Amino acid sequence: MPGGVVSDGVASPVALSDDLRVDDARVIPSRTDVVARDASRVIGGPLGTHAAVGRSRRWTPIRVLFLLSLCALALSWYGKAGCLQQAPATSEANDAGHSMRLDWDNQRQFTNLCYSDVIALYGAEQLDKGAFPYKTYWFQQDQNGNTIKRYMEYPVLTGLYMYAAAQAAHGWQWLHDEFGIPGALSVVLFFNLVALGLALFWLVVVWATALTARTRIWAAWLAALSPLVIVHAFTNFDAIAVAMVAVAILAWARNKPWLAGLFIGLGVASKWYPILLLFVLLVLCLRARRVTDFLTAAAVAVLTWVVVNLPILVLYPRGWYEFFRYNSERGADSDTLFRILAKAFGFTWNITLLNAITLGLLVLIACGIGYLALRAPTRPRLAQLAFLMVAGFLLVNKVWSPQYSLWLVPLAVLAIPHTRLLMTWMVIDALVWIPRMSLFLDPSRRWLPEGWFTLAVVVRALMVIVLCIVVIWQIYHPEDDLVRRDRRGRPLDDPAGGPLDGAIGAYLPRDAALPDGLAGNVTAGKVVAGTGTAGKSGGTERRFSTS
Repeated sequence: MPGGVVSDGVASPVALSDDLRVDDARVIPSRTDVVARDASRVIGGPLGTHAAVGRSRRWTPIRVLFLLSLCALALSWYGKAGCLQQAPATSEANDAGHSMRLDWDNQRQFTNLCYSDVIALYGAEQLDKGAFPYKTYWFQQDQNGNTIKRYMEYPVLTGLYMYAAAQAAHGWQWLHDEFGIPGALSVVLFFNLVALGLALFWLVVVWATALTARTRIWAAWLAALSPLVIVHAFTNFDAIAVAMVAVAILAWARNKPWLAGLFIGLGVASKWYPILLLFVLLVLCLRARRVTDFLTAAAVAVLTWVVVNLPILVLYPRGWYEFFRYNSERGADSDTLFRILAKAFGFTWNITLLNAITLGLLVLIACGIGYLALRAPTRPRLAQLAFLMVAGFLLVNKVWSPQYSLWLVPLAVLAIPHTRLLMTWMVIDALVWIPRMSLFLDPSRRWLPEGWFTLAVVVRALMVIVLCIVVIWQIYHPEDDLVRRDRRGRPLDDPAGGPLDGAIGAYLPRDAALPDGLAGNVTAGKVVAGTGTAGKSGGTERRFSTS
């Protein structure tokens, strides 16, 4: 055959690859996922039975996922572009007709659904004046009409990111003035530079989630193309913390507790919620008797947080404390069930009481998750408990800003292997943005009554609760958890477990052969009594003690 080769009597049109190995463990979505299977018909149907999986050097899963992510992020930027429109300034002070201003006339930021805190905070946090966060202050009135002294209310890492982007925008503006490079309003430059950085952070989220998923690497497409990413990737700065959490979980999955602690510490320095991951690791390590690994991660996390925060704390203690003051004194957000209760029964929350209730409910959720981790028949997977912890925090917190739902995306992808269920939740959660924007419109422009927003918030909360129920069901019925088996049906313990994978409490069905990951690490044959599944064919799970 011209240009071809003959190997073992079989002709090939092209030269054979030097490496003839295939990835026989990778889960193929077009064969196992009904959504992917139906979608694959557009390009010819599911992957063939004899296809060589894992041999392509160009179109690797990570590169394809990055391409999908860039498509979603581009849509997200275009969704905010309506708020970047510029118009000639009209005041004499601004030299009418010769300078530009941001065109938010007629409430464009709400009618176009393009509002972004990134744009609003540029002026509100004095970044347009070159102010250094935590040092510069201003005065404003609180909800009771009292004049208070205000500072930057974001954690240190996020605040410094905002400052760096603002300085870069000012530098760009200087280059425009001095050398005539293309320019725009400084707030537009600020948003675009922030968006570029946040896009890179989200690519990190997709990368880390895909590698953590291991044999289910393609599951990360939900994080890449999530409707929540399209709507909220650039609404605020949450992609920074989400990336830190995703990398922390990947580091833990790669048996590097110290590195996991490093990124948890960086996550807490950019948003407070990553600290919840330490509690999850604590209860799982207690169950698996790997407390040393937890202590390593916790110590590095605390040290990292201190190193990042200490300079600001020493130099500007009042500005550093603003984050804690602001969050302790703010009331119930309109996106929360607490505000719905207040409106339904016609009362106003006392802030002290509200803080106590939310803290008490969070403690109850933590106790429930701790019990689940320690007493479930099989040790839960890390992603399962992390999802339950963060979802529970959002459900009982007094603030649920729309972009907070991004926190759940990578955790849900790793915890719940059900595409249609996840996509349904993401679509519903993303659609909450429409009635929420309607709340800020003048009555003459408002397209939806407030009741629609209340309904959307309740439906979203119910969807998150359904996801939690699914996770809890699969914790108690690990044989129904698709993550716990690979492409060939071989049992797995916890792909993200790292030092916990195969430790005490590992899952393996009765009569199943030890998978490679557990071989030599566990002692088989010890059936735990009282699991509730004894006597059921193929259902009883075995726990294993470390050798």
